[in-house]
Amino acid sequence: MKPLKIGNVTIDCPVVLAPMAGVTDLPFRLLCREMGVGLLSMEMVSAKAILYKNRNTESLMEIAPGENPIALQLFGSDPEILGEIAAQIQNRPFDILDFNMGCPVPKVVNNQEGSALMKQPELVREIASSLVKASEKPVTVKIRKGFDDAHVNAVEIAKILEDCGVAAVAVHGRTREQYYSGKADWEIIRKVKEAVSIPVIGNGDVDSPKAAVEMLEQTGCDGVMIGRAAQGNPWLFREIRHYLETGEELPRPSMDEVKEMILRHARLQVEYKGPDVGMREMRKHVAWYTAGFPHSAKLRSEVNAVGTMEELGELLQNWTLDRR
Repeated sequence: MKPLKIGNVTIDCPVVLAPMAGVTDLPFRLLCREMGVGLLSMEMVSAKAILYKNRNTESLMEIAPGENPIALQLFGSDPEILGEIAAQIQNRPFDILDFNMGCPVPKVVNNQEGSALMKQPELVREIASSLVKASEKPVTVKIRKGFDDAHVNAVEIAKILEDCGVAAVAVHGRTREQYYSGKADWEIIRKVKEAVSIPVIGNGDVDSPKAAVEMLEQTGCDGVMIGRAAQGNPWLFREIRHYLETGEELPRPSMDEVKEMILRHARLQVEYKGPDVGMREMRKHVAWYTAGFPHSAKLRSEVNAVGTMEELGELLQNWTLDRR
């Protein structure tokens, strides 16, 4: 297993947790770290929100001891503000400063941020230059294949980023117009890898240890990034690490392991966010953890009424009995 080196940061396992809004919060990241992920990514944070001291941004930027190496991801479109914020947050304990050019959601794209920037190469150059100049830490950028099939320009954008001093680029093999549908194009990841000398991290459709190895082999990329496949499935990082080290596939987690992980996750949510927010946010995680299991539809329906750890424990116990 070859380590992933980004600037002066060495990552022992070339597997990266993708930044996902509403998912890669501190409790979930701690579980992924325990499961052997190489590099953690935080939820994306608006540079303008930091500038205007939005009260929600502080919790988004909280980092716990033991999370490193970890990347903090900014989004925005104003080169000056982005540079100012990159300098302002220098002393926070993250290792890598990441910039988002991949988010496809309308409210971000309509604000000319996220994947909308794929349409503006010269603005990309200004932003990347500003971030690299302001940050003492390595700067990475997450991009997509292009904005749509008529504008596939990941190679052009990656070359601009390298030219500006960006330390690595992550490439999602889908256009913005695809969102997360269809099949990710791994060929575009290979083309980017061949066009630049900085590390390239492939993203899209890596949902198993074998898929991780296939992406590494087919594209020549330096690392793989995993997003939706990790939702309700932090074990995936343990499985990929083990497969890269030994060539052996680990068994999938048992019903009892899933149940224990849900309870562990819920305890962390309550610890960091309080009982009301913590339990409310666990509802989507429970749905992800239990997807595909017998009687999971009933459990997903009933979890929406759960408000305490005790109620969650009782619900899971009943689900366990149902399955047996």
